[in-house]
Amino acid sequence: MLKSRCCLNPQGYANAKSLIKSFIIDNFDYKDLLLFLPDADGKDRTQEFAELEAEATAKGVTLLCCAAVQEVEAWLLAGHLDKLDKSWSEISADISVKENVFADFIKSYGNRQRAGKGRDILMLETLKNYRGLLERCPELKELQSRIQNLLSFDGEAP
Repeated sequence: MLKSRCCLNPQGYANAKSLIKSFIIDNFDYKDLLLFLPDADGKDRTQEFAELEAEATAKGVTLLCCAAVQEVEAWLLAGHLDKLDKSWSEISADISVKENVFADFIKSYGNRQRAGKGRDILMLETLKNYRGLLERCPELKELQSRIQNLLSFDGEAP
């Protein structure tokens, strides 16, 4: 059975990266796979990710890093293009998509009565067109490929 845990209050990229290095790698080494999925925030984090993954590997831990281009909220928005007044190219290029697009979107289409303002339901709607999500968010397609390679998975993903 696949179980996941999420760091609910990472307090920014630098703190989350520090937690990965100083605590998570050492204390979650019994997990089969650790994922670090921060916002890109307009930065190329390739070298930092390579170093983090190498550090984890040296300790016997499998860590895969993937930055959301530009912010993780864009992944949810990728499934709701019909509800947005901007093109996908504008949204995916916006390093402040959370403030510039997502905040209004969640007010209009979220549910204030639910935890996370209904993000879970909206994300499930996005996942109904999983291939579309991967087309719009190539970083997720690359992550999927890396996981499949890790698991030697030859079948087609959902």
